[in-house]
Parts: sequence; C-alpha cells; structure tokens
Amino acid sequence: MDGGGAGAAYTARTAEEVFRDLRGRRAGMIRALTDDVDKFFKLCDPEKENLCLYGYPNETWEVTLPAEEVPPEIPEPALGINFARDGMNEKDWLALVAVHSDSWLLSVAFYFGARFGFDKETRRRLFNMINNLPTIYEVVTGAAKRQSKEKTPNTNSSSKSNKPSSKVSRAEPRAKAKLSAPKDEDEDSGDDGGDDEEEEHDNTLCGTCGTNDGKDEFWICCDNCEKWYHGKCVKITPARAEHIKQYRCPDCGNGNSNKRIKT
Repeated sequence: MDGGGAGAAYTARTAEEVFRDLRGRRAGMIRALTDDVDKFFKLCDPEKENLCLYGYPNETWEVTLPAEEVPPEIPEPALGINFARDGMNEKDWLALVAVHSDSWLLSVAFYFGARFGFDKETRRRLFNMINNLPTIYEVVTGAAKRQSKEKTPNTNSSSKSNKPSSKVSRAEPRAKAKLSAPKDEDEDSGDDGGDDEEEEHDNTLCGTCGTNDGKDEFWICCDNCEKWYHGKCVKITPARAEHIKQYRCPDCGNGNSNKRIKT
C-alpha cells in the first residue's frame, strides 16, 4: 500500500500488505503520543475545530480536520480529540486518544479486508498478525512493558544469562511434547502444570505468518521481541541455528549471537 495521506490510492491485495499498512500507521501514531507528544499536545488546541489524529503508512502522523468527502475514502479516526485536552489529566487524555487510535487502525484494516474480498482464513491471518503487536494504548500507558516483564520466567538455569534461561524453559516442554502425541498429552500425564505449558505452546503463533501450523516443525524465538517464528518463515535451518548465540528476527534487525529454539 502506498501513500502518506488519508486519501491516497490503495492497491493492497494481501493480508500481509494490509498489515504493513497498519504497522506504518501505528508507528506514526505511537510517535505522536510518545516521542512527539509535546508537539502533538500543542497542535490539539481546544479553540480549533474538530481535529483528528491520522497515522500514515509511511510512519508519519498529522493532526488535522476530517476528510470532506462523504463517504470518506477510508474510515475516519475519532473526531474532536482536541476538545477534551484541557479538561482531563494529560496522561488520561493521551490514553483516551490511544484507545480511539487502536479502534481506528482495526476499522481501517478490516475495511481493506472487506474491500479486497478477504475470505475467513485471510481475515484470521490478518487479525493474528495484528494481535501479535502491542496496542497503542499498551505502549502509551506502559502496559506493554509490564506485560513483557510478567511473561519472563523467574526460574533459575545453568545458562549464562536470564534470556537464554527463559528460552530453555519455554522450548523444552514443546520439544518433549513432540516426542509423544501432543493431542493425547492430557491422557498420559497427571501433571496439570505440564498441561498448561502444552496449551501455551499449542497457542503459539508465528510472528511472520500468524499461524501455529507445523507444530512438529523447527521454530526459533527472537531474543529481543520474544516472538516465535517458523524456521522456514525466517529462513533459519536447525543447522544454522546451532551457530547462532542470540537470534534477532527480521523486524528487530540482525546481530544474532544467542538462540532460542523448539524442534
């Protein structure tokens, strides 16, 4: 998908292209509410007319009036965000704008899904990719960081650092389950904790394709963002993984020196 403006021409036809569009818009809106928050605050003057926060696919943002077209080219973001600026605590106001921004991103993504005739499976894949990202609200309020810390296991390991130890704790149950029949695990074991671990791994989604297909295939986890990936989706083979000490997925960049795998 192309263009920086709300009325740009859109040519996307796949779930991955719609997701890239959403991710760009999301990045721009997060920047407005975090790094550029002082500028954003000043632009949302309550004395002005109804203003909206737009995020664009090229990761930029803009506070402006809503589109004059009726109906608009794409769904419109929340109208009049500037009016509540001085009547609320600043953090609460930013959190409210973040919530409306999340709603807008979803409406735009699924507008494209309807416009391009996505079937049930394609819509599911699109939603899974979106759902793997923290919401704007979670980023702005700090909830994303808190959730990340809560997911980090506190168990000790003989590994050299905390990250590799968390990888082992997640990878080993998955690998053991694959030696038997995963679907019958609850029949062969009375350990409820093990069942919970297995259920967690069964629900793991690949950060690239958004599915949990190929549970018996090779997977690898990014040390930076903690997401799991099919080896084939990120072009990493088991043999190559043996020489990587720290793996970073395509979104987090290169510099691999430690790894976290499940086979």
